[in-house]
Amino acid sequence: MPDKTFQARPPVLAPGREQSLAARPPLARAPVLVLGAGLMGRLLAVTLTQAGHPVRILDAGPPDGSGAAAWVAAAMLAPLAESAITELNVVAMGQYALSRWPSLIAGLRRPVFFQQNGTLILWHRQDAPEARRFGGLLAATGQAMPELPQPVTLDGEGIAGLEPALARRFHEGLYLPGEAQLDNRQLLGALTETLGDLGVAIEWRTALSLEQALDLQDRQGGWVLDCRGLGSQGEWRAPGRTLRGVRGEVARVQAPDVTLHRPTRLLHPRYPLYIAPKEDHVFVIGATEIETDDLSPASVRSTLELLSAAYAVHPGFGEGRILELATRCRPTLPDNLPAVWEVRPGVLQINGLYRHGFMIAPALLDAVLEWMHAGQTTLAARLRLSFHTAATAAVTG
Repeated sequence: MPDKTFQARPPVLAPGREQSLAARPPLARAPVLVLGAGLMGRLLAVTLTQAGHPVRILDAGPPDGSGAAAWVAAAMLAPLAESAITELNVVAMGQYALSRWPSLIAGLRRPVFFQQNGTLILWHRQDAPEARRFGGLLAATGQAMPELPQPVTLDGEGIAGLEPALARRFHEGLYLPGEAQLDNRQLLGALTETLGDLGVAIEWRTALSLEQALDLQDRQGGWVLDCRGLGSQGEWRAPGRTLRGVRGEVARVQAPDVTLHRPTRLLHPRYPLYIAPKEDHVFVIGATEIETDDLSPASVRSTLELLSAAYAVHPGFGEGRILELATRCRPTLPDNLPAVWEVRPGVLQINGLYRHGFMIAPALLDAVLEWMHAGQTTLAARLRLSFHTAATAAVTG
């Protein structure tokens, strides 16, 4: 039975405002070495630079950032929708992030597409049993976290009111208010541009092992933040919690004949689909999740299923243009939950964001900032984020 006391309250760290910096004077403005320029690495680098830290950021991948899992993500911020497959603490982190993302984006040097029009859940008549199962999962989440917005049941007329392009195509649905999305590539680009304006250049194609980073810390002091995702595989220090890759396959399609105003999910017992509409009639379409770290191109079978399901939502996708078929592996821990592990004082490994990177990144960001600046893990405890500190290790032996 879920814990009914779980609360996801608003952020405790506002942009540009420091909390109890005096509590950590030796490291308050210490230099920071960030390993990995994916989503977490760039977010941390920008925020810490804005807070006055000298920051250096390294990434083993190419300058366009296409090696990061965040490069191909749909970037949906949908905690209630994701509650059907994840734990309540991830839902709480996602709900926290919904109110944090606008302020983070506002601090960047160029605009980023951010839309908060909720999520639409649809199904065909033959998949009504799957819809009942999904609705039951959402109801359980609502009982455990009553502060979340409640799903709204839709008939055909209600669906048409939200999405006129889907009028008469579906007769039942759910609307999840308050959920959001952003443009992942615009965000990654804006973070990089902001770093450049702040005088921090990402050192691309520069690999540094954790041991090399520890040696550097011994000589120079400061913080080391390991945000390499699967790049940390083999060096992740949490005992018994091996990192693995979970493959996802995504199509980017430009379909001028299709207009959707919010992310739309199609329920299916074997092949659930999501369609995230970006600007200029570009849609990120995904569904597959495979337990493998294989990074080979998408298979013919999965591509056919992916695009056929999209066509079943709206025939206009049939005349769309495939801009890209991409595969990436998300860094995942055995429990599919994120974790922060302090290897030794001032060295943090931040990993295991799985398929929820954009949805929960602000929660991890603020939890790390609170530890770095105030020596506290209050936010992590409130959100039940696994945050293991060197002090914890010293106490527990």
